[in-house]
Parts: sequence; C-alpha cells; structure tokens
Amino acid sequence: MWPLLLLCAASALCQGVTRLPLERGKKLRDVLREKDLLHQFFQHHHYDIGTKFPHAFPNGTRVATEPLLNTLDVEYYGTISIGTPPQDFSVVFDTGSSDLWVPSVSCPSLACRTHQVFDPSQSSTYKSTGLSLSIHYGTGEMEGIVGSDTVTVASLVDTNQLFGLSTAEPGQFFVDVQFDGILGLGYPNLAADGVTPVFDNLVNQSLLQENLFSVYLSRDTEGSVVIFGGIDESYFTGPINWIPVSYQGYWQISMDSIIVNSQEVACAGGCQAIIDTGTSLVAGPPSGIRNIQSAVGARQGEYGEHSVNCSSIAAMPDVIFVIDGVQYPVSAMAYTEQNNQESCMSSFQDTSGDLWILGDVFIRVYYSIFDRANNRVGLAKAV
Repeated sequence: MWPLLLLCAASALCQGVTRLPLERGKKLRDVLREKDLLHQFFQHHHYDIGTKFPHAFPNGTRVATEPLLNTLDVEYYGTISIGTPPQDFSVVFDTGSSDLWVPSVSCPSLACRTHQVFDPSQSSTYKSTGLSLSIHYGTGEMEGIVGSDTVTVASLVDTNQLFGLSTAEPGQFFVDVQFDGILGLGYPNLAADGVTPVFDNLVNQSLLQENLFSVYLSRDTEGSVVIFGGIDESYFTGPINWIPVSYQGYWQISMDSIIVNSQEVACAGGCQAIIDTGTSLVAGPPSGIRNIQSAVGARQGEYGEHSVNCSSIAAMPDVIFVIDGVQYPVSAMAYTEQNNQESCMSSFQDTSGDLWILGDVFIRVYYSIFDRANNRVGLAKAV
C-alpha cells in the first residue's frame, strides 16, 4: 500500500501536504476543579461522553450530536481563520463530529463575550444563507445561523465554506473553555443538512495531495500536529496497521477485545470503537470500564472519576486493545494523569452508549491516519 501514500519527512516541504500545529491546553474539567466548581457542574448536569454519538444508543437518545457537550474533556486545539480579511479562531479538530462552528458577534451570552467572535460585517466574502441552527445539549441550547465564507486552515484556502455561527450559548461553564469553536473531521453524513465538511471541501477543491489526514498528539504543550494530505514518518516507528472503517460517520472500527494481565476484561466477542480526537479519555460501556478499573487497581471517586496511587503507576499493567488481530498496549504512564501533588486519576470513563471511544489517551500512543480515499484508519506506534 505504501506507493499510494505520500510520506513526508518533517523537514521536507511536500506539495499538497499541510501541517497545522495544535496546542495542548488545560481541560475544562481541571479548570473547574481548580476553581472548586466541578461539584456544581455535576450537580446540575448529567455528563455522558457517549451522547456525542447518538447512533451508539440502541434506543436512540434525545441529545443532539453536538461536540461542545464534551468540552469538559477536550485539550487539543489549533488556529484557523474565517473571512476576508481573516478573523482568527482557536478550534478543536474533532474526528467525532463534522461541522465547523464558531461564536458570532450577535451572541450576547457571557460564553461568547469571553471568546473570539466572528463579525460577518467585517468580511467582504461572507454570504448569508438564511438558514438557522438549533442544537440541544446537556447544558442548554445553542442557537445560531449558517453562513458561508472563506476558511483558511494553515495555508489551505477553502472558499464558500458553510459554517455555524452561534447567536446564543448556554451555561456559565462555556465561559472557561480555552477554545472558541469546533472543526469537525468526521464523515459528511454527520454534518448538518446540506453542509459539506471542511475536509471534503479541501479535497473537492483539489487542495490536498491525498484524500487523508493524520494526527500526532504530544504529551507536551507544544509539538502536536494535524497533517492534511499526507503522513509524516518522523512521528512514528514500525509499520502502519490498516483497519477498515465499519461505519462511515465517525471514524468507527471493529475491535476484537480488551486485555489486562492476559485476561479478557472487556469487549468480549468484539465491539465497535471510534478514534476520537475530540475526547481526551478512553470511554466505554460501564461494565467494561468497571472491569478495567478493577484490573488496574483504580478506586471509584467522585463524579465517575477513578483515582490511582501515584506511587504505584510504574507497577500497574498495560491495557491492551486488540484491533483486527493486532495488540495495541497502552501503559499506565499513558492512561493515568496527575491532578495535583498527591492525586492521580485513571483516564477511563464510562458512557451509556455501546461504543468504545478511543480518545487522546490512545492517540498519544498511536499516530493515527484517517484515510477517506480507502475508508480505513492507520495506526502506528507514535514516537
């Protein structure tokens, strides 16, 4: 398969391959914890990562598919611009959704006043569509309109891109989020009616060498990147394993099982998983997550969180995700994080859907390639 793919060394400038640096910021969960507001959040809101993925619920869910529901656990974002002249926004590049969405100047909510807002009157290329947007989610309702303008992603200029402009954002909690909006990188059938996602427009406008993008997430604040149109072999070692996409909406794949200490602890007989850059954790059905927490020695704490003894992390077992016959171990160093001097947390969380969500905890360990041309995901050991 290699000849089909454009491999770029970090130093090489490949035509049709564009890299956009991502910053790793503080999660809203940690901001609220520091401000002693996390308890208040959970008192008022039922938080379930899975509601972002409605088709994962056998009986459906009343919550719309809006990635901002999951702002509690988002930590990577990069800068794009919209309009002429360009107005800059910090957005989450989210493989678990497909729309582009930013706050607008006509949004009076406090959450909009604390973020960059788009002003259509300042852009000579903006066009109104007359369409409105209304998204319900756990903390209230987002109202907005759909507009069209030029969107610039790194050096890529995407003309006539439809995007959402919020005119109302609910809840005080969005005030503390570190990014302005979301840029979805999922399949078109997740997008709002009639809206072509940014990535599809980049491909349709022949701006990319290959119909794929890849993601490297660093543990550090700097160094993470999303690469449009190619693969950078300086970010991984060993082979790329290719896994067919099982549902073309999210980047969904079939997983064989999850193993800890040579025992199958979850996903017995196989299950479905999605590779989701817009979620920092690994999430799954409650029984499977319970078994994993128990197998690694994590203790139930508040708010569905599980704590681990910081001094025992070195001795904790790997959690091994078996996908398409290949084992993908994730070490305790990768699946735990330190909150403060003495408190360490497990990064596994349950969700009421039946999908497993392999978020940033997994992607930091495995460089991920999202290949739309062949409807497959490539995973390789990140360096």
